[in-house]
Amino acid sequence: MSVSPLVLDRFDRHILDIVQQEGRISNQELADRIGLSPSPCLRRVRALEEHGLIVRYRAEVDSRQLGYQLMALLHISMDQHTPERFDNFERHIREIPNVIECLIITGQAADFQLKILVRDMDDYQHLLLHVINRIEGVTGAHTSFVLRRVFEHRPVPTDRL
Repeated sequence: MSVSPLVLDRFDRHILDIVQQEGRISNQELADRIGLSPSPCLRRVRALEEHGLIVRYRAEVDSRQLGYQLMALLHISMDQHTPERFDNFERHIREIPNVIECLIITGQAADFQLKILVRDMDDYQHLLLHVINRIEGVTGAHTSFVLRRVFEHRPVPTDRL
């Protein structure tokens, strides 16, 4: 089934702005805030979901409250730049719960950037030496520890659509 392209108007953009900040907002409150009645508002939300603009709803959890005191960015270098090597790395890295983000990057001496959460330096050392560095093809890992998060999970801008 093919979904026809969706043309976004000011109501759709306003819905996207609000649900990015408040994913648990009720349809009634959302409708009130954007100036529509509940039924048309719900139809618009469903259309945005069906067209893949709203991908998922999730809660943001405070990692420090769960004991993860350190966040780090790891730049990983690979020995070969082949689809098989990258697929293998990605398959392994998806299985490591401490890796909360994985990006393939360019312009650095690295191929991947990982964002990780660990409890302490011992936890980090174990993850690096006994898990990540043992993935076939990894030739280097350079780590930067996050001192402070200025902001995180900024909404995707909709004002220029």
